Amino acid sequence: MPHTAAIAHQIWDMKYRLKTADGTPVDRTVADTWQRVAEALAAHEADPETWTRRFYAALSDFRFLPAGRILAGAGTDRNVTLFNCFVMGTVPDSLDGIFDQLREAAVTMQQGGGIGYDFSTLRPKGARVESVGADASGPLSFMDVWDAMCRTILSAGARRGAMMGCLRVDHPDIEAFVDAKAEPGRLRMFNLSVLVPDAFMRAVEQDTAWALAFDGTVYRTVRARDLWERIMRATYAYAEPGVIFIDRVNAQNNLYYAETINATNPCGEQPLPPYGACLLGSLNLARFVNRPFEADAVLDEAALAAVVPDAVRLLDNAIDASRFPLDAQAGEARTKRRIGLGITGLADALAMLGVRYASREAVGLLERWLGRIRREAYLASAHLAAEKGPFPLFDREKYLDAPMVRTLDDDVRRAVADNGIRNALLTSIAPTGTTSLFADNVSSGLEPVFSYTYRRAVQQADGGRREEAVADYAWALWRQRNGDAAPPEGVFVTAGDLAPHDHLVMQAAAQKYVDAAISKTINLPADIPFDRFKDVYRQAHALGCKGCTTYRPNPVTGAVLRSGDADEGGGRDAPEGDAEPEGDATGCPDPSLPMARPEVIPGRTYKLRWPDSDHAIYVTINDVVRDGVRRPFEIFINSKNMEHYAWTVALTRMISAVFRRGGDVAFVAEELKAVFDPRGGAWMQGRYVPSVPAAIGDIIERHMVDVGFLPPGGLRALEAGGTAPGSAASAGDPPGAACPRCGQPALVRQEGCDTCTACGHSRCG
Repeated sequence: MPHTAAIAHQIWDMKYRLKTADGTPVDRTVADTWQRVAEALAAHEADPETWTRRFYAALSDFRFLPAGRILAGAGTDRNVTLFNCFVMGTVPDSLDGIFDQLREAAVTMQQGGGIGYDFSTLRPKGARVESVGADASGPLSFMDVWDAMCRTILSAGARRGAMMGCLRVDHPDIEAFVDAKAEPGRLRMFNLSVLVPDAFMRAVEQDTAWALAFDGTVYRTVRARDLWERIMRATYAYAEPGVIFIDRVNAQNNLYYAETINATNPCGEQPLPPYGACLLGSLNLARFVNRPFEADAVLDEAALAAVVPDAVRLLDNAIDASRFPLDAQAGEARTKRRIGLGITGLADALAMLGVRYASREAVGLLERWLGRIRREAYLASAHLAAEKGPFPLFDREKYLDAPMVRTLDDDVRRAVADNGIRNALLTSIAPTGTTSLFADNVSSGLEPVFSYTYRRAVQQADGGRREEAVADYAWALWRQRNGDAAPPEGVFVTAGDLAPHDHLVMQAAAQKYVDAAISKTINLPADIPFDRFKDVYRQAHALGCKGCTTYRPNPVTGAVLRSGDADEGGGRDAPEGDAEPEGDATGCPDPSLPMARPEVIPGRTYKLRWPDSDHAIYVTINDVVRDGVRRPFEIFINSKNMEHYAWTVALTRMISAVFRRGGDVAFVAEELKAVFDPRGGAWMQGRYVPSVPAAIGDIIERHMVDVGFLPPGGLRALEAGGTAPGSAASAGDPPGAACPRCGQPALVRQEGCDTCTACGHSRCG
């Protein structure tokens, strides 16, 4: 039966269930959602009734999980795209061209697409712009504008935006790009990646010079190893930028003869050309395991193979069913017909077979399963081409010479040679954080499990809260069948139990059978030595990966993992001194009651000069100390400008009331910083601030950092995985950082994305 886990039903109801404008459900059950999607995508067949039944069968029991935009949008009248992944057009090196691209980005994000950009086409900071007799401000200044646009789209009510910003390692502004995330609050709506060609890796290995050039002009020369060290130091400290081995991406592209790739979608699993688009879906391996945890447990490979052709056909039909924000995106999608068929539930499937994640046996099984999926996908697409025609840019001789296609067996290559192929690229392993929660909380994508059990607080209609247990799918199944019996040693391992090489070997094994790329985060211990950390990236390149993204808890980014007790699900114990104090974390016996005000409390006053105002605004924040943590207690906002009087009084009262309730109040700064003024914001201290309330949010965040309530790096550190000292996280709480939507410490970093295991919020999805 679907949705044995309460969280799965909540995710469905919140994200995928079709409702009318007033909130009345149209989909009464999950089966209705499957039926809606199946009917919408079967409508593009000559025999819709037959294909509705087949698509429904593939979707049922969560065996095949189309990406969230398909589940939410197919069969509705909403003006949304079914595509997850976009790379935008080449950014022209002109003001008109740049702002045309900004408009296209806003339109795409408004319809729900995540976008990627290569900013290497913009001239470096200080370069002469002869047409206006001035110096260029450089790509990072325009990335700040994109960042503000993304915040504005979010503030206007659309889903949280996600962007990838790329820059070539030979661009003259590469060092500033690498260091950008060191500045608190900057480029928070971007994931950043450096485009690294093979020549640079050779220069690092040979310790030679490296030219930083633009448009044929060498601006300066640096030591390659020094630049590589700078990249590694930044990602060691801030978890960004990631690294994309761009020559490998292009050399192994099935469409090497028709396009050049210089960017990826926000999570990195889809390297795409300008205006490239791709939609995604995942086969849930956990649902194909027969007799789980028994001595003869086995994954039914025949059943898995049988679903693949229907999954390919469903995704291919989604290309024709989808709306597109831009005509150029529609053209790219329909002339190349990319799809991204991947997997999820891998870690759970391995556990159900009694196999340790990343063991030799696990690597062998992963390669066998992905090899079978790839074979059936290419064969199905070749048969589709015989029926409906190959993708328009198909060139038989060149396509058969692509590296991935050359590794296919003779039967598949013969089918492609005879029929062509319907989809230029077919396989990808994408982030599946929210859809995996929807599918009864199976493990996500290629990732290991973060924590097998935790407790989450659920808001009730009357404003109260109740706690409920959340368990990983495989762990819940083990407990259901075996009660309190101890599981076999080494089967239920978490991300924290694994060595860096364990993550790498699984990513590298999968990449051999994936023609696009893989979204994977290599979680590392906080105390990993820097030299060992650097070696992870060297190994990733040596093992054939197309890119590498790591995450290391540290004082700047915080700790991402807070798992359940070991005897409650195989997670690591919380570090000493990290347990929840007696009573509420704020010091209140009842968290629903405000804290009492002491007679005298410390505070600070900040002067805010808004460019359009004749009078300064003064912001005073007073604090109290509870359980050794200095935390905000009240705020006063004053100005001589009477235009501001009403809303400053309102903010003073409301924010103070929130502060006095205690708990993790960092969200106050987050919400204020997302407010935009339709009349326009202002540039302050070299960056764009969208409104006066946003500027006050900046002050609150800075104050929280200064008094130690937030970690260094502030809200950016929380989003990357930190936890505010005032939050009520404990060893039995959800396994991550404070979620910017629900406030619970359940935000985890996986597959290059931030996903909340409590409410399903995802920065990429």
